Amino acid sequence: MAHLTASVEYSLHCLLWLMDAGDKPLSSRDLAELQGISPSFVAKLFPKLEKAGIVKANEGVRGGYVLARPPGEITFLQVIDAIEGFKPLFECQEIRHRIALFGDTPPAWATDGLCSIHTVMIKAEDAMRAQLAAHTLADVAVAVVRKAPTDFKVEIQEWMDGRMKGRRPGRRLKTHTASS
Repeated sequence: MAHLTASVEYSLHCLLWLMDAGDKPLSSRDLAELQGISPSFVAKLFPKLEKAGIVKANEGVRGGYVLARPPGEITFLQVIDAIEGFKPLFECQEIRHRIALFGDTPPAWATDGLCSIHTVMIKAEDAMRAQLAAHTLADVAVAVVRKAPTDFKVEIQEWMDGRMKGRRPGRRLKTHTASS
């Protein structure tokens, strides 16, 4: 978890919208456009979330994604690991082995055990991972609900419903030829 990218933030926001939608699938395109972010970028996130068992895909014209588990069972850490993979916060370079005064053979006292700096970094990473594992989508949703006006959820639902109505089974896009 060397650096958390925007992919994590986008994923978490999308998952909160999916949580709000319940069993109704939402497309990655609609989720991206709702939030003003790149649809192609968001589309690349969902296969990672699906592989991690966080979302599941529903096929078809009115398909999309739904949460694969209850929001209270999806932690921030699970989302981060799904999107970023497990990356250590700190990669010790074992500089203590290369001190010029030691030549080719550093003394045991200098190299025994884990590097003291690395030890601090491991503790910090463990604390961060514990915090991220302690917070779920459901926890964050409670805070969002407290802030949003009561009719906001209805407005979002109407927006999504309008998008869905535009996708009818059997509907074909008009193709343009050179003569048209």
